[in-house]
Amino acid sequence: MRHGSNINPPNRFETVHEEPDLEHVEWDREHLRTLTNRKIEYLPDASNSIVSENKSPDIPFRYSINPYRGCGHACPYCYARPSHELLGFNAGLDFETKIVVKHDAANLLREFLAKSSWKPEPITFSGVTDCYQPAERKFQLTRQCLEVALEARQPVSIITKNALITRDLDILQPLAENNLVHVYLSITSLDPQLTRDMEPRTSIPAARLRAVRMLADAKVPVGVMTSPIIPGLNESEIPQILQAAKESGATTANYILLRLPLTVEPVFIEWLQRTQPTRADKVLQRIRETRQGKMNSAAWGERMVGTGEIAEQIKTMFRIFRRKYELDQKMPPQNCELFRPPIPKSGQRRLF
Repeated sequence: MRHGSNINPPNRFETVHEEPDLEHVEWDREHLRTLTNRKIEYLPDASNSIVSENKSPDIPFRYSINPYRGCGHACPYCYARPSHELLGFNAGLDFETKIVVKHDAANLLREFLAKSSWKPEPITFSGVTDCYQPAERKFQLTRQCLEVALEARQPVSIITKNALITRDLDILQPLAENNLVHVYLSITSLDPQLTRDMEPRTSIPAARLRAVRMLADAKVPVGVMTSPIIPGLNESEIPQILQAAKESGATTANYILLRLPLTVEPVFIEWLQRTQPTRADKVLQRIRETRQGKMNSAAWGERMVGTGEIAEQIKTMFRIFRRKYELDQKMPPQNCELFRPPIPKSGQRRLF
Protein backbone atom coordinates (compact mmCIF):
# COMPACT_ATOMS: atom_id res chain seq x y z
CA MET A 1 0.00 0.00 0.00
CA ARG A 2 1.36 3.42 -0.97
CA HIS A 3 1.72 6.00 1.80
CA GLY A 4 2.27 9.73 1.74
CA SER A 5 4.33 9.51 4.91
CA ASN A 6 6.98 6.95 5.74
CA ILE A 7 7.61 8.36 9.22
CA ASN A 8 5.95 8.57 12.62
CA PRO A 9 6.80 12.07 13.90
CA PRO A 10 6.51 12.56 17.67
CA ASN A 11 3.11 13.65 18.97
CA ARG A 12 3.59 17.23 20.14
CA PHE A 13 1.36 16.67 23.17
CA GLU A 14 3.36 13.74 24.54
CA THR A 15 6.58 14.10 26.55
CA VAL A 16 7.83 10.59 25.78
CA HIS A 17 8.18 9.09 22.34
CA GLU A 18 9.89 6.11 20.75
CA GLU A 19 12.86 6.28 18.39
CA PRO A 20 13.27 3.21 16.17
CA ASP A 21 16.61 1.43 16.52
CA LEU A 22 17.00 -0.54 13.31
CA GLU A 23 20.73 -1.19 13.45
CA HIS A 24 20.29 -4.88 14.24
CA VAL A 25 17.56 -5.52 11.65
CA GLU A 26 18.83 -3.44 8.73
CA TRP A 27 19.43 -6.68 6.82
CA ASP A 28 15.81 -7.80 7.26
CA ARG A 29 14.10 -6.11 4.33
CA GLU A 30 10.81 -7.90 4.90
CA HIS A 31 10.61 -6.59 8.48
CA LEU A 32 11.63 -3.07 7.44
CA ARG A 33 8.94 -3.09 4.76
CA THR A 34 6.25 -3.90 7.32
CA LEU A 35 7.15 -0.77 9.30
CA THR A 36 5.96 1.51 6.51
CA ASN A 37 3.50 -0.76 4.70
CA ARG A 38 0.51 -0.62 6.99
CA LYS A 39 -3.04 -1.68 6.45
CA ILE A 40 -5.78 0.83 7.19
CA GLU A 41 -7.61 0.43 10.49
CA TYR A 42 -11.11 1.82 11.05
CA LEU A 43 -11.74 2.92 14.63
CA PRO A 44 -15.15 3.92 16.05
CA ASP A 45 -15.75 7.49 17.16
CA ALA A 46 -18.15 8.25 20.01
CA SER A 47 -18.55 11.99 19.34
CA ASN A 48 -21.75 13.62 20.56
CA SER A 49 -21.71 16.27 17.84
CA ILE A 50 -20.96 16.42 14.12
CA VAL A 51 -21.17 20.11 13.14
CA SER A 52 -18.13 22.26 13.98
CA GLU A 53 -18.08 26.04 14.05
CA ASN A 54 -15.15 27.91 12.53
CA LYS A 55 -14.28 31.49 13.47
CA SER A 56 -11.16 32.01 11.34
CA PRO A 57 -11.52 35.26 9.33
CA ASP A 58 -9.82 33.85 6.20
CA ILE A 59 -11.91 30.69 5.85
CA PRO A 60 -15.05 31.25 3.75
CA PHE A 61 -17.42 29.07 5.78
CA ARG A 62 -18.65 29.05 9.36
CA TYR A 63 -19.94 25.51 9.85
CA SER A 64 -18.48 22.21 8.68
CA ILE A 65 -18.98 18.45 8.90
CA ASN A 66 -16.24 15.82 8.93
CA PRO A 67 -17.57 12.23 9.11
CA TYR A 68 -14.02 10.88 9.37
CA ARG A 69 -10.88 11.79 11.32
CA GLY A 70 -7.65 11.00 9.54
CA CYS A 71 -7.66 10.45 5.78
CA GLY A 72 -6.83 7.46 3.62
CA HIS A 73 -5.95 9.71 0.68
CA ALA A 74 -2.52 10.02 2.37
CA CYS A 75 -1.53 13.40 0.90
CA PRO A 76 1.80 14.32 2.57
CA TYR A 77 1.01 18.04 2.53
CA CYS A 78 -2.40 17.78 4.29
CA TYR A 79 -2.83 20.60 6.81
CA ALA A 80 -5.20 18.36 8.83
CA ARG A 81 -2.46 15.95 9.89
CA PRO A 82 -1.77 17.66 13.26
CA SER A 83 -5.44 17.17 14.23
CA HIS A 84 -4.70 13.46 14.64
CA GLU A 85 -2.36 14.29 17.51
CA LEU A 86 -5.39 15.42 19.52
CA LEU A 87 -6.52 11.77 19.46
CA GLY A 88 -3.20 10.44 20.76
CA PHE A 89 -1.93 9.40 17.31
CA ASN A 90 0.83 10.85 15.15
CA ALA A 91 0.58 13.05 12.07
CA GLY A 92 2.50 10.63 9.87
CA LEU A 93 1.53 7.04 9.17
CA ASP A 94 -1.15 7.09 11.89
CA PHE A 95 -3.05 9.89 10.15
CA GLU A 96 -3.46 7.89 6.96
CA THR A 97 -3.90 4.38 8.44
CA LYS A 98 -5.87 4.90 11.66
CA ILE A 99 -9.14 6.33 10.38
CA VAL A 100 -11.65 7.29 13.06
CA VAL A 101 -15.22 6.80 11.85
CA LYS A 102 -18.21 8.75 13.16
CA HIS A 103 -20.77 5.99 12.61
CA ASP A 104 -23.62 8.08 14.02
CA ALA A 105 -22.88 11.10 11.81
CA ALA A 106 -26.28 11.21 10.06
CA ASN A 107 -28.25 10.96 13.29
CA LEU A 108 -26.08 13.62 14.91
CA LEU A 109 -26.70 15.93 11.94
CA ARG A 110 -30.42 15.24 12.15
CA GLU A 111 -30.44 16.16 15.85
CA PHE A 112 -28.43 19.31 15.16
CA LEU A 113 -30.70 20.55 12.38
CA ALA A 114 -33.78 19.80 14.49
CA LYS A 115 -32.73 22.29 17.18
CA SER A 116 -35.01 25.28 17.36
CA SER A 117 -31.89 27.44 17.81
CA TRP A 118 -30.49 26.53 14.37
CA LYS A 119 -30.69 29.41 11.92
CA PRO A 120 -30.02 27.82 8.51
CA GLU A 121 -26.85 28.74 6.68
CA PRO A 122 -24.57 26.62 4.47
CA ILE A 123 -22.60 23.77 6.04
CA THR A 124 -19.36 22.61 4.37
CA PHE A 125 -18.37 18.97 4.04
CA SER A 126 -14.59 18.38 4.27
CA GLY A 127 -13.59 21.38 6.32
CA VAL A 128 -10.75 19.21 7.65
CA THR A 129 -10.53 15.73 6.08
CA ASP A 130 -12.02 14.57 2.77
CA CYS A 131 -15.59 13.35 3.16
CA TYR A 132 -15.22 11.13 0.05
CA GLN A 133 -11.99 9.44 1.11
CA PRO A 134 -11.76 5.63 0.58
CA ALA A 135 -13.60 4.92 3.85
CA GLU A 136 -16.75 6.43 2.33
CA ARG A 137 -17.09 3.50 -0.07
CA LYS A 138 -17.52 1.21 2.93
CA PHE A 139 -19.42 3.36 5.45
CA GLN A 140 -21.39 5.82 3.25
CA LEU A 141 -21.61 8.37 6.06
CA THR A 142 -21.35 11.35 3.72
CA ARG A 143 -24.20 9.97 1.63
CA GLN A 144 -26.33 9.46 4.75
CA CYS A 145 -25.66 13.03 5.85
CA LEU A 146 -26.57 14.36 2.40
CA GLU A 147 -29.86 12.45 2.60
CA VAL A 148 -30.61 14.30 5.85
CA ALA A 149 -29.65 17.61 4.22
CA LEU A 150 -31.99 16.92 1.29
CA GLU A 151 -34.84 16.05 3.64
CA ALA A 152 -34.29 19.26 5.61
CA ARG A 153 -33.53 21.41 2.53
CA GLN A 154 -30.26 22.32 4.26
CA PRO A 155 -27.70 24.11 2.00
CA VAL A 156 -24.32 22.37 1.78
CA SER A 157 -20.94 22.79 0.10
CA ILE A 158 -18.59 19.91 -0.65
CA ILE A 159 -14.83 19.85 -1.29
CA THR A 160 -13.21 16.60 -2.41
CA LYS A 161 -10.39 15.01 -4.40
CA ASN A 162 -12.38 11.89 -5.11
CA ALA A 163 -14.55 11.06 -8.12
CA LEU A 164 -16.62 8.91 -5.75
CA ILE A 165 -18.82 11.98 -5.34
CA THR A 166 -20.56 11.07 -8.61
CA ARG A 167 -22.07 8.04 -6.84
CA ASP A 168 -24.37 10.50 -5.05
CA LEU A 169 -25.66 12.38 -8.08
CA ASP A 170 -29.15 11.12 -7.24
CA ILE A 171 -29.00 13.29 -4.09
CA LEU A 172 -26.88 16.15 -5.43
CA GLN A 173 -29.17 16.76 -8.40
CA PRO A 174 -32.34 17.50 -6.36
CA LEU A 175 -30.24 19.60 -3.98
CA ALA A 176 -29.01 21.60 -6.98
CA GLU A 177 -32.53 22.02 -8.35
CA ASN A 178 -33.33 23.93 -5.14
CA ASN A 179 -30.06 25.91 -5.07
CA LEU A 180 -28.85 23.98 -2.04
CA VAL A 181 -25.41 22.69 -3.07
CA HIS A 182 -21.98 23.79 -4.29
CA VAL A 183 -19.26 21.27 -5.19
CA TYR A 184 -15.52 21.82 -5.60
CA LEU A 185 -13.14 19.21 -7.04
CA SER A 186 -9.56 19.62 -5.91
CA ILE A 187 -7.16 19.14 -8.84
CA THR A 188 -3.48 19.75 -8.11
CA SER A 189 -1.87 18.27 -11.23
CA LEU A 190 -2.74 16.73 -14.59
CA ASP A 191 0.37 14.51 -14.43
CA PRO A 192 -0.79 11.00 -13.37
CA GLN A 193 2.62 10.05 -11.94
CA LEU A 194 3.01 13.22 -9.88
CA THR A 195 -0.56 12.82 -8.64
CA ARG A 196 0.12 9.20 -7.68
CA ASP A 197 3.23 10.32 -5.75
CA MET A 198 1.61 13.38 -4.19
CA GLU A 199 -1.87 12.02 -3.47
CA PRO A 200 -1.37 8.23 -3.30
CA ARG A 201 -4.94 7.05 -2.85
CA THR A 202 -7.00 9.74 -4.55
CA SER A 203 -8.71 9.60 -7.95
CA ILE A 204 -6.48 10.12 -10.98
CA PRO A 205 -6.73 13.56 -12.67
CA ALA A 206 -8.80 12.24 -15.61
CA ALA A 207 -11.36 10.77 -13.19
CA ARG A 208 -11.68 14.07 -11.32
CA LEU A 209 -12.21 15.98 -14.56
CA ARG A 210 -14.78 13.39 -15.59
CA ALA A 211 -16.52 13.98 -12.25
CA VAL A 212 -16.58 17.72 -12.96
CA ARG A 213 -18.22 17.01 -16.32
CA MET A 214 -20.81 14.65 -14.82
CA LEU A 215 -21.71 17.19 -12.13
CA ALA A 216 -21.95 20.02 -14.65
CA ASP A 217 -24.11 17.92 -16.97
CA ALA A 218 -26.40 17.22 -14.00
CA LYS A 219 -26.60 21.00 -13.44
CA VAL A 220 -24.83 20.77 -10.08
CA PRO A 221 -22.80 23.98 -9.55
CA VAL A 222 -19.18 22.84 -9.67
CA GLY A 223 -15.83 24.57 -9.36
CA VAL A 224 -12.19 23.55 -9.09
CA MET A 225 -9.67 24.09 -6.31
CA THR A 226 -6.01 23.94 -7.37
CA SER A 227 -5.00 23.28 -3.81
CA PRO A 228 -2.30 23.28 -2.75
CA ILE A 229 -0.03 25.11 -5.12
CA ILE A 230 3.47 23.90 -4.26
CA PRO A 231 6.11 26.40 -5.51
CA GLY A 232 8.63 24.72 -7.77
CA LEU A 233 6.51 21.59 -8.19
CA ASN A 234 3.07 22.22 -9.67
CA GLU A 235 2.51 25.96 -10.15
CA SER A 236 3.55 25.71 -13.81
CA GLU A 237 0.46 23.55 -14.41
CA ILE A 238 -2.01 26.28 -13.41
CA PRO A 239 -2.87 27.28 -17.03
CA GLN A 240 -3.44 23.68 -18.13
CA ILE A 241 -5.47 22.78 -15.05
CA LEU A 242 -7.75 25.80 -15.47
CA GLN A 243 -8.21 25.11 -19.18
CA ALA A 244 -9.13 21.50 -18.47
CA ALA A 245 -11.49 22.61 -15.70
CA LYS A 246 -13.29 24.99 -18.06
CA GLU A 247 -13.56 22.37 -20.79
CA SER A 248 -15.05 19.97 -18.26
CA GLY A 249 -17.78 22.40 -17.23
CA ALA A 250 -16.46 24.11 -14.11
CA THR A 251 -17.74 27.64 -13.52
CA THR A 252 -15.25 28.91 -10.95
CA ALA A 253 -11.76 28.21 -9.62
CA ASN A 254 -9.63 29.12 -6.62
CA TYR A 255 -6.32 28.09 -5.10
CA ILE A 256 -4.49 27.85 -1.79
CA LEU A 257 -0.72 28.01 -1.42
CA LEU A 258 0.97 25.08 0.33
CA ARG A 259 0.70 25.29 4.13
CA LEU A 260 3.01 23.31 6.42
CA PRO A 261 1.77 23.88 9.98
CA LEU A 262 3.34 22.05 12.92
CA THR A 263 3.99 18.34 12.19
CA VAL A 264 3.02 18.62 8.52
CA GLU A 265 6.47 20.05 7.80
CA PRO A 266 8.59 16.95 8.62
CA VAL A 267 6.08 14.68 6.87
CA PHE A 268 6.16 16.81 3.71
CA ILE A 269 9.95 17.18 3.68
CA GLU A 270 10.47 13.42 4.09
CA TRP A 271 8.04 12.77 1.24
CA LEU A 272 9.61 15.42 -1.01
CA GLN A 273 13.16 14.13 -0.55
CA ARG A 274 12.04 10.53 -1.06
CA THR A 275 9.85 10.96 -4.14
CA GLN A 276 11.23 14.13 -5.79
CA PRO A 277 14.96 14.01 -4.97
CA THR A 278 16.10 16.09 -7.95
CA ARG A 279 13.60 18.86 -7.22
CA ALA A 280 13.57 18.82 -3.41
CA ASP A 281 16.11 21.60 -2.76
CA LYS A 282 14.50 23.91 -5.30
CA VAL A 283 10.99 23.33 -3.91
CA LEU A 284 12.08 23.93 -0.31
CA GLN A 285 13.84 27.16 -1.30
CA ARG A 286 10.78 28.37 -3.23
CA ILE A 287 8.54 27.62 -0.25
CA ARG A 288 10.77 29.70 2.03
CA GLU A 289 10.66 32.56 -0.46
CA THR A 290 6.86 32.65 -0.13
CA ARG A 291 6.99 32.51 3.68
CA GLN A 292 9.55 35.22 4.53
CA GLY A 293 12.36 32.71 4.87
CA LYS A 294 10.36 30.22 6.92
CA MET A 295 8.56 27.02 5.98
CA ASN A 296 5.16 28.21 7.17
CA SER A 297 3.16 31.23 8.29
CA ALA A 298 0.02 31.08 10.41
CA ALA A 299 -0.80 34.77 9.99
CA TRP A 300 -4.38 35.42 8.92
CA GLY A 301 -4.62 37.03 5.53
CA GLU A 302 -1.33 35.59 4.27
CA ARG A 303 -1.31 31.91 5.30
CA MET A 304 -3.44 30.92 2.30
CA VAL A 305 -1.56 32.90 -0.35
CA GLY A 306 1.91 33.65 1.00
CA THR A 307 4.02 36.79 0.55
CA GLY A 308 6.91 37.92 -1.62
CA GLU A 309 7.71 37.93 -5.32
CA ILE A 310 7.04 34.26 -6.06
CA ALA A 311 3.72 34.31 -4.20
CA GLU A 312 2.71 37.39 -6.21
CA GLN A 313 3.72 35.70 -9.46
CA ILE A 314 1.54 32.70 -8.61
CA LYS A 315 -1.37 34.96 -7.68
CA THR A 316 -1.04 36.99 -10.89
CA MET A 317 -0.74 33.92 -13.12
CA PHE A 318 -3.78 32.34 -11.50
CA ARG A 319 -5.88 35.48 -11.92
CA ILE A 320 -4.88 35.89 -15.58
CA PHE A 321 -5.80 32.34 -16.57
CA ARG A 322 -8.87 32.24 -14.37
CA ARG A 323 -10.13 35.29 -16.23
CA LYS A 324 -9.07 33.88 -19.61
CA TYR A 325 -11.10 30.72 -19.05
CA GLU A 326 -14.00 32.61 -17.43
CA LEU A 327 -13.57 30.83 -14.11
CA ASP A 328 -13.81 34.04 -12.10
CA GLN A 329 -17.59 33.74 -11.76
CA LYS A 330 -19.33 33.26 -8.43
CA MET A 331 -21.40 30.22 -7.58
CA PRO A 332 -25.17 30.84 -7.53
CA PRO A 333 -26.35 31.86 -4.06
CA GLN A 334 -27.57 29.02 -1.86
CA ASN A 335 -31.18 29.14 -0.74
CA CYS A 336 -31.71 29.11 3.02
CA GLU A 337 -35.40 29.92 2.78
CA LEU A 338 -36.51 26.35 2.04
CA PHE A 339 -35.13 24.87 5.27
CA ARG A 340 -37.47 22.70 7.31
CA PRO A 341 -36.28 21.06 10.54
CA PRO A 342 -36.05 17.28 10.17
CA ILE A 343 -37.84 15.00 12.58
CA PRO A 344 -35.28 13.72 15.13
CA LYS A 345 -34.53 10.03 15.37
CA SER A 346 -36.74 9.87 18.46
CA GLY A 347 -39.70 10.95 16.32
CA GLN A 348 -40.40 13.93 18.59
CA ARG A 349 -39.55 17.54 17.87
CA ARG A 350 -37.07 19.23 20.18
CA LEU A 351 -38.09 22.08 22.47
CA PHE A 352 -34.63 23.65 22.53
